[in-house]
Amino acid sequence: MTPPAPGPGAAPDPGADSGADPGSSADPASAPTPAPTSGPTPTRTPPLARPAGLPPALAGLRRTAVMGICNVTPDSFSDGGQHAKPADAIVHGLGMAQAGADIIDVGGESTRPGAGRVSLEEELARVLPVVRALAGEGVAVSIDTMRAEVARQAVEAGAVIVNDVSGGRADQAMYGEVARSGAVYILMHWRGHSDTMDSLDRYQDVVGEVRSELAAALAAAQEGGIAADRIVLDPGLGFAKAGQSNWPLLSHLDALATLGQPILVGASRKRFLAPALADLPSDGAAAGPAYQLEDMATAAITSLAALGGAWAVRVHDVAPSAVAVRVAGSWTGGL
Repeated sequence: MTPPAPGPGAAPDPGADSGADPGSSADPASAPTPAPTSGPTPTRTPPLARPAGLPPALAGLRRTAVMGICNVTPDSFSDGGQHAKPADAIVHGLGMAQAGADIIDVGGESTRPGAGRVSLEEELARVLPVVRALAGEGVAVSIDTMRAEVARQAVEAGAVIVNDVSGGRADQAMYGEVARSGAVYILMHWRGHSDTMDSLDRYQDVVGEVRSELAAALAAAQEGGIAADRIVLDPGLGFAKAGQSNWPLLSHLDALATLGQPILVGASRKRFLAPALADLPSDGAAAGPAYQLEDMATAAITSLAALGGAWAVRVHDVAPSAVAVRVAGSWTGGL
């Protein structure tokens, strides 16, 4: 999934019709000069893999999808408390859909580093009104949860995707519930809960180990009854990857794609972005919206991930990524 390299246009087909009348006596010197055939050949982006079972509007996309993040929580790492009330979250979700989000990912439990769990009852009270309202407006909704019971009730309320950051490891009933529902399942690389995950950032070969662990989780999900064509893989940026472990995964999405599944990239506002931006003046960013530089970096990653064939990107600030995936789609369509 490496981005396409720049290069000249493709060489002309020698068997193509030149447009000249074979019986004419036109001066050969006046014929168009053939395009040069030397130089690097453009690298085509890999075909965009998509899961089965999506609503028609999503299934018909010929570009990377944008998933907008709707946290109905008081303590999420970047926007906790902004949309903690369901009514506010519904307005936010509809606004993101208007701004270009193809999917709205609704979550009621923070997974920021160090976060503790919330009760099942609290999680349900947070997310179900939002899922029901957004789905009722025709929005494609994903439920961000590690609990099978939340997944069950959210799908019944209209969610079409289950986004499980634990990859099925937090709740043994998850695979069976997703299989029964027929929902698309996003399986993320995960080594432990938020209160311990930073201590699990230990890799000799982060790309190889994440790929291997995702392969094992993929096999387990299929053994649990989930159809392979409904599974999306997520490398889990920021989860048991506190800093530099994230960049090799982004630059080697092609290695993860060899597992044969669509890929979701969730880099939005993650803390590993900050060191890459450290030489930029901070006073300008401080004068603008919170996370201004991180949102710019996220849009850059969206472009590269889209060029690399990612099925979807999960973001907080929708509009820049909605632009980026469309530009990337046009770029790759011209190769």
